[in-house]
Amino acid sequence: MAVDIPLSHLDRPFDYAVTAGQDAEAVPGARVRVRFAGRLRDGFILDRVATADHEGALAPLSKIVSSEPVLTPEIAKLIRNIADHYAGTFADVMRLAVPPRHAATELAQRGKTGHLLLDDHPAGPLLDYSTGAGFLAALRDGRSPRAMWQVTPSAAPSGDWALGLATAARACADSERGAVIIVPDQTDLDRLSEACRQVLGATGFAVLVAEAGPAARYRAFLSALRGEVRVVIGNRAAAYAPVRDLGLVALWDDGDDLLAEQRAPYPHARDVLALRADGAQAAVLFASYARTAELQAWLERGWVRELAQNRPGVRHSAPRVRVTADSDLALARDSAARAARLPHEVFDMMRATLPQGPVLVQVPRAGYLVALVCQGCREPARCSFCGGPTRVPAGGVGEAPTVRTSCAWCGRPQIDWQCPICGSRRVRAPIVGAERTAEELGKAFPQTPVWQSIGGKRIATVADAPGIIVATPGAEPSALGGYAGAVLLDTPLLLLRQDLRAAEEALRRWLNVVGLVRSGADGGSVIAVGESSGRALQALVRVDPGGFAARELAERVAARFPPAVTLVTVEGPNEALSEFASLIQAPPRAELLGPVEPDVQRPPADDASGLAIQRLMLRAPLSEGSQLVRAVKEAAAIRSARKSSGSLRIRVNPADLS
Repeated sequence: MAVDIPLSHLDRPFDYAVTAGQDAEAVPGARVRVRFAGRLRDGFILDRVATADHEGALAPLSKIVSSEPVLTPEIAKLIRNIADHYAGTFADVMRLAVPPRHAATELAQRGKTGHLLLDDHPAGPLLDYSTGAGFLAALRDGRSPRAMWQVTPSAAPSGDWALGLATAARACADSERGAVIIVPDQTDLDRLSEACRQVLGATGFAVLVAEAGPAARYRAFLSALRGEVRVVIGNRAAAYAPVRDLGLVALWDDGDDLLAEQRAPYPHARDVLALRADGAQAAVLFASYARTAELQAWLERGWVRELAQNRPGVRHSAPRVRVTADSDLALARDSAARAARLPHEVFDMMRATLPQGPVLVQVPRAGYLVALVCQGCREPARCSFCGGPTRVPAGGVGEAPTVRTSCAWCGRPQIDWQCPICGSRRVRAPIVGAERTAEELGKAFPQTPVWQSIGGKRIATVADAPGIIVATPGAEPSALGGYAGAVLLDTPLLLLRQDLRAAEEALRRWLNVVGLVRSGADGGSVIAVGESSGRALQALVRVDPGGFAARELAERVAARFPPAVTLVTVEGPNEALSEFASLIQAPPRAELLGPVEPDVQRPPADDASGLAIQRLMLRAPLSEGSQLVRAVKEAAAIRSARKSSGSLRIRVNPADLS
């Protein structure tokens, strides 16, 4: 019996007695209610045995909530593996894997199983890759290949990742096996859903997302559990879908931070699918325009194989990419090109491509003038009340030499601001947002419509007509037929972030933009504004995410950061961390770093405990990684049994180390 108790020292199954009246409904996987420590708690039956190891009389099950076996043995084993991998508890992962019961949906009439798939469907882009046909053939034959699909970024058919994943799922379904496909967000899911309709039919797959609501989510979950569909697609919540006879797990864009769970024990969908594929002996297809260091490490260890186009194919399919001021000739034409935010080369490219179709402009930050510094000494302009950063809202710049500034944290207007360092009252804006950029481009191209796509005001699609679309990363809309050109502004802002994955994340966001542009054969062009000698921009120009990932991984190995080592971060009050450090029995080659205060700027907030949060890091070689995680979990269990004060946040190989 798995009881819903998230305490580390109680992370184990418990024995309960099944009465004669409960015998028929008490099947493995059923939901039950049991009395534990004087309280009724939810749980799942893991197994039925004739005798128990427990000495003495067993407490009976209080109630059989549902006889539907929603926790299958495969998923129960996966939950246990994930909990152990991330130093978490079975109960925490169980909440992520099994959705809450929706009684009306469960009691509704069941759908038909064995849906007939479409006979006529697109061949898909995998055939444009040298080993793509062999991968699909292996799936149809019932084998389990593992591939990392390096999708060539382009709006050309060879870059249609959604159709490629759908055809891989169809090949797996043809062998009478199931498939699970995970994407980061709703926009990607809409695109994948359309591709699955073309390949599998409207009823050949189920969409499982937590945001769909209790009934829709549970309906999709039951469709997979009962064998009504073989293919399940969704966001990270679908990684645990109980698909029968699993033959393929697939993932799009594993570098997206939306794939990292924000609830304990913080599993990443990439690792969940990898553990599941290992347990089920299923095929693997991880696809992306970019490449993370984690996938590069798996590639170098031989766990996956690369599925990519050769260099001539990449040059033909991908748009032409260049960086401003990348030659002496370009500097001779515009001596200020390296200092200007919008050099003449950008305007020249936009004038040349706008007659052919829309042009996308990516700006890292939303807003108008989102950061201000002193005009004289470049000291950041801070709020005189709370010390937060100041900004200029849209319309805050007028005819007068002064600007209307306000605090980004408390919202107070900054009247008569004066620099505490040099006494100057003038400010300048080193960071310009999307609103200001759209305003400037609207003045430069008065006859061309300009749209903004940011945050909650995202545009879905763009027509194949001249126009300028200013978008922030992740909010770039697709264009019918692809964009004629794209501009990447303020590239240093993404590269200078204080984060281990800053360059990797920057290249991923840029390549996602390149993937929306027409192929080089169709005249697609991309220009980036930044330092042309930068490694990430050089990889962008060459469209070489593999080479960049190999060098990134080599640096991680030298610096001893994930995925070259196993790293565990523990955050909490200093007293709790000290107790934790005294309890842990780390493996011989493990290192203990800290505790230190996390270097994250947050707006002022009331803290009920009044205790400063500290961070402790432990790292060990991969060969001792499982021992380190086990030691961390044991120390947490001891604190839990002691009922020690101060909660701790434990994360294994976190994606964010800022």
